[in-house]
Amino acid sequence: MQQTNVLEYLEKTVLRVPEKLAFADDKDGLNFAQVSHDSRAIGSYLAAKGYYNEPVVVFMRKHPKCVPAFFGCVYGGCYYVPIDEEMPRFRIELIFDNLKPRVMLCDSHTVEMAKTFEFAGETLIYDEVIQTVVDDAALADIRDKQLDTDPIYIVFTSGSTGVPKGVVACHRSVIDYVENLSETLGFNENTVFANQAPLYFDACLKELYPTIKFGATTYIVPHSLFMFPIKLVEFLNAHKVNTVCWVVSALTMISSFKTFEKIKPAYLHTIAFGSEVFPIKQFKIWRAALPEAKFTNLYGPTECTGMSCYYHVDRDFELDEAIPVGRPFHNTQILLLTDKNELAQNGEVGEICIRGTCLTLGYYHNFEKTNEVFVQNPLNDRYPELIYRTGDLGKWNERGELVFVSRKDYQIKHMGHRIELGEIEVNVNMMEGIQTCCCIYDKASDKIVLYYVGDMELKALVTVLREKLPRYMIPNKVIQLETMPLTANGKLDRVALKNQFEAQKKEK
Repeated sequence: MQQTNVLEYLEKTVLRVPEKLAFADDKDGLNFAQVSHDSRAIGSYLAAKGYYNEPVVVFMRKHPKCVPAFFGCVYGGCYYVPIDEEMPRFRIELIFDNLKPRVMLCDSHTVEMAKTFEFAGETLIYDEVIQTVVDDAALADIRDKQLDTDPIYIVFTSGSTGVPKGVVACHRSVIDYVENLSETLGFNENTVFANQAPLYFDACLKELYPTIKFGATTYIVPHSLFMFPIKLVEFLNAHKVNTVCWVVSALTMISSFKTFEKIKPAYLHTIAFGSEVFPIKQFKIWRAALPEAKFTNLYGPTECTGMSCYYHVDRDFELDEAIPVGRPFHNTQILLLTDKNELAQNGEVGEICIRGTCLTLGYYHNFEKTNEVFVQNPLNDRYPELIYRTGDLGKWNERGELVFVSRKDYQIKHMGHRIELGEIEVNVNMMEGIQTCCCIYDKASDKIVLYYVGDMELKALVTVLREKLPRYMIPNKVIQLETMPLTANGKLDRVALKNQFEAQKKEK
């Protein structure tokens, strides 16, 4: 019978390898029996209190216990919404305002901070809730009602209006993703992952779900190690990590500091990367250091459940070339549409649009934004069929491989994250003393540049921004102007600002 629930992965694996280490960091670990028990206990508590088909905020530090917290929400027929103490308070408040949740799950580390939020619901503490006696009958009743189109998580992405958008994914889209990714990258019970991505992003799906599917093991890498490349590689070797699915910036941090001259990841044989373009110079360093390893480029938006395309690197590339994103996963189709909503020809640039069961359910409590990008397939006038318009531009090369070209709008890829410059602008414009502002992105130097007009001191502006935005969204350079250049029709002249920044770089 076809699988319809992500928890079936865990239920089959725990019978086979209950005592095997499932999730660990540098201090603590959980085996599959513990993951299963804690998940079912949390689900039983939620069921007993009448929480069902609603968001459960999981506000915990990055730790192996987060995983049973997530799965416990699903056992209870709810959907988990991960947030983190690293997230700016202002952003968390916007998320709470969008969700209006009735329940939040914390750990002993985060519970005090949670009390400072404007939250009138019930706050649960992980170590207390897992003492709940598992109610098999209640969990079976919930399972009987669950469909594969029911939501299991919400992750929040950047929004052009300044308000984060909550992407809602369901069992079916995640199952399809896990099956495709596992087949593509060759995961099995001997796979040892090192998790790099924050758990409040969908990127962590690459480790969490294949681990419970195969009975693999995932080590959560301490965030601090990404500032010390030698210690990071030592961590990988100490735990015999053989598989990483990381953003490019995490990989280039290792190669750019000549780490491989001193130490190499001895067990690493599978390296998947995505979210940004891998500089060929740095990629060549990785391939030279690990000539027997398999490298795979992944591409896909959060709105389509993680990744949608893959390319196994099978040839060398020149320094000015881009590694293709290849071909779509099984049961996924890429449509390259021109401005006339016609299929782009080979070599012609078009917007990357995606159709298939990978599409998520849309944005939580935001039908307007959902309907802007989850649209009727313009090539199909016979019956309703949704596609997702990514806003990314791509083309098919002469080998029939998809190549990412650029963003269609002002949404950018920076430090491994998708960012909308409009969100930065909105937060700046909300400050007293600011008349107007404009953000540009200098691709050559990988810098976000903020221009503003107003009385606010530059240092004060940056200080406030650090309170409102994640680290990866803080502008790399802030410039105060007397007046803001405008186009003939009165719009902010972004081209003029980009030219001005280029001129300033040449003067230096």
